[in-house]
Amino acid sequence: MYGYMGKILRANLTDKSFKVEPLDLERAKKFIGGRGLAADLLLEEIDPSIDALSEDNKMIISTGPLTGTPTPTGGRYMVTTKSPLSDVATSSNSGGFWGAELKFAGYDAIIIEGKSDTPVYISIEDDQIEFRDASHLWGKIVSEATNTIKTESAEKSRVLVIGPAGENLSKIAAVMNDIDRAAGRSGVGAVMGSKNLKAIAVKGSQQPELYDREGLKETVSAINKTIRENDTTGGGLPTFGTAVLVNIMNENGAFPTRNYQTSVFEGSDKISGETLAEKYLVKKEACFRCPIACGRYSKTDEVEGGGPEFETIWSYGAACGIDDLEEIIKANYWCNEVGVDTISAGATIAAAMELYEKGYIRDNDLDGTPLAFGNADGIVEWTKRMGSREGLGDLLAEGSYRLCEHYGVPEFSMSSKKLELPAYDPRGAQGQGLAYATCNRGGCHVRGYVVSPEVLGNPEKIDRFSVDGKAKWAKFFHDQVAFIDSLGLCVFTSFAIGADEYVQMYNAACGTEHTVDSLREAGERIWCVEKIFNLRAGLTMADDTLPRRLLEEEIPEGPSAGHVNRLAEMLPEYYKLRGWDEKGIPTTERLNKLMLAEKYS
Repeated sequence: MYGYMGKILRANLTDKSFKVEPLDLERAKKFIGGRGLAADLLLEEIDPSIDALSEDNKMIISTGPLTGTPTPTGGRYMVTTKSPLSDVATSSNSGGFWGAELKFAGYDAIIIEGKSDTPVYISIEDDQIEFRDASHLWGKIVSEATNTIKTESAEKSRVLVIGPAGENLSKIAAVMNDIDRAAGRSGVGAVMGSKNLKAIAVKGSQQPELYDREGLKETVSAINKTIRENDTTGGGLPTFGTAVLVNIMNENGAFPTRNYQTSVFEGSDKISGETLAEKYLVKKEACFRCPIACGRYSKTDEVEGGGPEFETIWSYGAACGIDDLEEIIKANYWCNEVGVDTISAGATIAAAMELYEKGYIRDNDLDGTPLAFGNADGIVEWTKRMGSREGLGDLLAEGSYRLCEHYGVPEFSMSSKKLELPAYDPRGAQGQGLAYATCNRGGCHVRGYVVSPEVLGNPEKIDRFSVDGKAKWAKFFHDQVAFIDSLGLCVFTSFAIGADEYVQMYNAACGTEHTVDSLREAGERIWCVEKIFNLRAGLTMADDTLPRRLLEEEIPEGPSAGHVNRLAEMLPEYYKLRGWDEKGIPTTERLNKLMLAEKYS
């Protein structure tokens, strides 16, 4: 078997049992692996209508066929489950080194089911698997838990862990690995916490077999050269990290500010990637087999660690009206330590600031901690309180939608399917708005980065204010990211390479005979299975939408002034291109085309 390891580990936390199941290779290839295979498994394993935090939910941690291979960025893994934040099928992606180590231990995926009656962690060392007591780890922050587990595990073990936020079932809790890498979005850490599973330590001594090692070596060499010579992957990202986008988005008037009340931030230069590099950057960091090295390692007088990324700088910065980069770095550090998604955390604080501004949250709710736009003094404390669910932090831990709904104004939540929108105002990038609204896991930019052509001009520059052709671009990126995730690679590679190169790597590593068309069709198949899950979970066309503010309130100033998002003009075309009916339901004809009708019609 090439590329794949051929084994799935099933761990039952209720009775502390495990078994190793053979990988169905044909099924794996049909869905590629990683996110795709896990999506199909999840729909088979659970009823989509269950409570995401119940014992009936399952968590599937999966690698792709290129994870752990010499391919560039081949260290990714996915956490797939039903989201407690959005009540949809979600997969949260992470880098670092943990994913490759799971592959080296001999497993393509782990299916985690049941619930332990006491806190535990799982130790994996090749075929030696143990359930270990985690009572002494419960309540510990991420770095402390990780370091303790390392002393109890095989040398050079890699650790995946939740922080206090996951233990306390915060719906924006992340799964952390390698201390500061995060499978961040959709509340996957809460699912892990609901099972009383603190961590998974893994150490492996195997390597995936490769179909054409020499051919892959030549292909990888050429692709690495292309990546290093590209202006984005060889220039902006390694030099300034993802925060290179701060000034770019602000200059386009699409940098959401003060909870999307405007989209130009007067303090953008103070929180930019350039300022980060000048004042706080210690070194850049790379994940497994990554030639880009976009990761940042930053230091202030009080903290040091991985990050912050562009989205974090935005959520705690412009979204909150804050231009104090040092406090943003501290907030990022504590997001990692308590284990929360930095986008949802900062965006939820921004929503709370608007609730405070408009009089819904009162001074006596704050316990003396500031919650005003532009005041950086409280953001670290609110982050900690989200992890501990202390005071108002208990409501913030539910995410911005439930917070705002509690006060009777859910429209103040800048989210889609209850997942907080990131740092790109869709009033200034029409196609990005469509991609948000139709994204299977909610308001996500990574799965449909239409900003790339609309703002960055990659792979070509298109009119960001026009709605023409945006359905095609949204579908293109949705399907492309689905197959990149499933391969086990980082989407940042797609700034420099295209489907041809992904096909070459997949075929050389695994002996498959994919073409560009068949790989893209696999991406569409994966997207369709996730959609079917969501429909069975009770979602409808009404959920493919954006916050009312973005559809009705014009951006008041700057280069994008006067625009709203024109979603209604784009959505019917998107459904049509997908082969779905006018209500967004896949037709039998399209299910047949994707080889899904027999199982899912």
